[in-house]
Amino acid sequence: MRILVLGGDGFCGWPTSLHLSMQGHAVTVVDNLSRRNIDNELQVQSLTPIRSITTRLGAWKEITGRIIAYERLDVATEYDRLLNLLRARRPHVIVHFAEQRAAPYSMKSSWHKRYTVNNNLNATNNVLAAIVESGLDAHLVHLGTMGVYGYSSTGVRLPEGYLTVKMTAGDGAEVEQEILYPANPGSIYHMTKTQDQLFFAFYNKNDEARITDLHQGIVWGTQTRETRLDERLVNRFDYDGDYGTVLNRFLMQAAIDYPLTVHGSGGQTRAFIHIQDTVRCIELAIENPPARGERVKILNQLTEVHRLIDLAKLVAELTGARVEHVPNPRKEADANDLEATNAGLLGLGLKPTTLREGLLTEVTDIARRYASRCDRRRIPCVSHWTRDIAEAERPPARQGSGRRTDS
Repeated sequence: MRILVLGGDGFCGWPTSLHLSMQGHAVTVVDNLSRRNIDNELQVQSLTPIRSITTRLGAWKEITGRIIAYERLDVATEYDRLLNLLRARRPHVIVHFAEQRAAPYSMKSSWHKRYTVNNNLNATNNVLAAIVESGLDAHLVHLGTMGVYGYSSTGVRLPEGYLTVKMTAGDGAEVEQEILYPANPGSIYHMTKTQDQLFFAFYNKNDEARITDLHQGIVWGTQTRETRLDERLVNRFDYDGDYGTVLNRFLMQAAIDYPLTVHGSGGQTRAFIHIQDTVRCIELAIENPPARGERVKILNQLTEVHRLIDLAKLVAELTGARVEHVPNPRKEADANDLEATNAGLLGLGLKPTTLREGLLTEVTDIARRYASRCDRRRIPCVSHWTRDIAEAERPPARQGSGRRTDS
């Protein structure tokens, strides 16, 4: 199949592009390299050394003999170029990763909130509008997030996207209807993913667009079978307070003898998935598209659920690291329960990779290997959800200075 991978230079997009290419698909990576520019903005680089996109693609061709095409294009702002690309390449599948993916980054400031909204919503709408205008019957596979459901303890197992509700009509009759599960985003980033759901529902209803929306848990791990083939293909390993996912951060902190920073009590429960399973889930979604006219297919893309404090204790036992509780920069419950079904992907053949399979050691080895590249100043989370939280964590003013200082 001809496949466009939008955001194909990123943490999930790059290994997905390689995996799909290895399966024999004709892959084109579309990316404006914005994630690399954000590295420059934040003054922090991936723990693993990321080669230029040209070097990456050249290495892939050298090692495998397979060619991945590349188009530098901003999906959110260059609609005409995107439309022309669809008409020229005529993809069977479009995999959509082209969104700013970090909740903390989306909450750094009003500028970051506006950037995340402008980028993410325009990117999604542009892709859908271009599919319709091009006349293609392309299947859109989108990487969403479990965060659209929120993290409130409901006492019920989260369904895959849809909820059946019963209402009482004026004549007393009971009416049953299926709706999108009520959204409860916890950040601007998560809010954009809930809006994506509405875009998908509309274009599906209005234009019979074929869409699969994958609500993914927190990704851990770095390498996949393809990225291990050569150091030039190595995947990102983000460890900073904005982009580092929590388990990867714990493993990196342990590798450099830095306390494992647990936000608040650590009673927050989250869903997790290994990066190798991410690429496999994308493949399964591509192989099992919805029919034209079928509703948006929503699948929960997770393999395990853990409390953060339990993960920290597991890493501490594995490495001898020390656990340190720090103020939580997020506005959220101090603890929550989370249960979610993932029957859809399991039914399609996903065989989950779990934390107990030795991969924690693999990630720790990667962290140790590149530990010299770590900037310890970038480890703490400095993005706060509200002004009150930021003020509470600000160091007190020095006596006699007349002003606040940051250390």
